[in-house]
Amino acid sequence: MAHKNRETETLSKAVARIQAGVLAITCGLICGLGLFAMTAWLLVKGGSQVGQHLQLLGNYFIGYSVSWLGSVVGLIYGSLFGGLIGWGIGRVYNWVVTLRQGPEA
Repeated sequence: MAHKNRETETLSKAVARIQAGVLAITCGLICGLGLFAMTAWLLVKGGSQVGQHLQLLGNYFIGYSVSWLGSVVGLIYGSLFGGLIGWGIGRVYNWVVTLRQGPEA
């Protein structure tokens, strides 16, 4: 049983760290391209009131609207905020891993 506990402890300390910069780039691309694609989809789809809910993002993202220019602005804002969120998640995750591994790591 001692062998199993030692093995479990070794595995729990062997958690890999996340590269916060890579996670920031990945999340930034996903969020930016996602907002661009959502805006473009609504523009292509058309209708009487195009993207009335998505237009509310203009309250937070200055210059954003459901238009082709707004989709480019949304790409930039989405990339920035997605990158910040990804970087923050990576930093917090690495901090927790450091705490779990203890001072001997």
